[in-house]
Amino acid sequence: MSRLGLSFCLLVAGGVSGCMVGPDFQRPTLDPGAGYIAGQEAAPKKAPVQALAYGADVPGRWWELFRNKPLDTLMQQAISKNPDLDSARAALKQANEAALGAQGGLWPSVSLSSSATRTDTDGSSLAGSGIYTIYSVTPSASYSLDLFGGTRRSIEAAQATAEAQGFTAEATYLTVTSNLAKAIIQEASLREQIQALNEVIASYKQLLGVLGNQVNVGTASRANLLQQQAALAQAQANLPAMQKALAQQQNAIAALIGDFPSQYPAQPFRLSSLALPHKLPVSLPSALVEQRPDIRAAEAALHRASASIGVAQAAMLPQITLSASLPSTAAEIGSLFTAANTGWALAGSLAQPIFAGGKLLHSKRAADAAYEEALANYRSVVLSAFKDVANAMKAIKHDNEALVAYVAAEKAASDSLNLARSLYTAGTSSYTEVLAAQTTYQSARMNRAAAEADRYLDAVVLFQALGGGWWNRPDNLVALANTDPSKTMPSVSRETK
Repeated sequence: MSRLGLSFCLLVAGGVSGCMVGPDFQRPTLDPGAGYIAGQEAAPKKAPVQALAYGADVPGRWWELFRNKPLDTLMQQAISKNPDLDSARAALKQANEAALGAQGGLWPSVSLSSSATRTDTDGSSLAGSGIYTIYSVTPSASYSLDLFGGTRRSIEAAQATAEAQGFTAEATYLTVTSNLAKAIIQEASLREQIQALNEVIASYKQLLGVLGNQVNVGTASRANLLQQQAALAQAQANLPAMQKALAQQQNAIAALIGDFPSQYPAQPFRLSSLALPHKLPVSLPSALVEQRPDIRAAEAALHRASASIGVAQAAMLPQITLSASLPSTAAEIGSLFTAANTGWALAGSLAQPIFAGGKLLHSKRAADAAYEEALANYRSVVLSAFKDVANAMKAIKHDNEALVAYVAAEKAASDSLNLARSLYTAGTSSYTEVLAAQTTYQSARMNRAAAEADRYLDAVVLFQALGGGWWNRPDNLVALANTDPSKTMPSVSRETK
């Protein structure tokens, strides 16, 4: 290596190992009092109960706990075809490339310029009398010494951006899979409610036939018949709205799996075909901040804001740039780079901002304010995450209790209706009592069908609130956040703090 090249490399190495201004990022500490519920609550004594396993881990493919093959198939299609997920993957790739490209700031910029000039020295138009060609080739290199770490802080910020995008992509993955599971459960719930309503309608029709016969023989009034016809019509009027809601759920499923409504072969999902997870994991509060992708994305955004303070601060300090060139000029191409035609140049420049109209100062203050904003946003996301888990835990407890009550209410309403009909047929009860019993039974039957679905939905909401178990999936999108320059270019000594 020439003395010039050796000197240049030593200066580059000195620039890379310089100090770094700005704060070193520290993860915010979790409040010692952070938790989901205040005190301990006793579990409901009546079955069915979904037990909460504190400290248990969330499986990476939590939806498989429902043990439904069609659901698993649709999940795989959504993961591979959902356009929101495709967009998130592309955004992650973009952030990765930007972070890897930022590493170039630690390296010299090398360029090569060349020219050929045709010259006429005496102005003669005769060919060859004074015309000749000058060839010039100049390799050059320049390097900005990173004495105060501005470049390295920029790289740190770019890496934090890629990390944030990785967790944002994983949050999108969790949203898509959770929404699909919810849509499938809601479809199954609507099917159960439609079945329940059809059973109610069949019961109304049966009683209407009895009333019709009684009117014909003169043992019942026509007013009772008309009342029953109105009750039947009202029940039948509720059916189209539920069928519309079912069709909308099917269209929602089609969109989530990346299909058009016309392409989706509707699956006849039923709650009875889904296994209800009875043992549900609940992560420890200290683990939640590690697992929730939105919290980790907010943390990475806070890291980026911290690094940006160093970038703004470094811009206020001296900037040193080194440059070197080896110009070579000859009248013939073959003579280029000979000792007689080659020279060298080595230069250094120092720039110290003195006055910029307050631009640099206010940029630094803006970076400080951006950090404060990111910190407040991080705290907001953490609070929201704990709220989500607490809400899910409360919903599991109370929806279990509600289902027990709805099952009892349905049984009581059914017994009441059967008794009222028997008494009416025997002539010892009025039709008004039968009509009231019908209305009560219809409401109880529909409520029980909806309450069954709530328990499945509660499980999905809890899995979503706990982060979805992405850390247990080998194909998690966070692992695709590649900001390691050693994978694409030679390693370089650098500091990251």
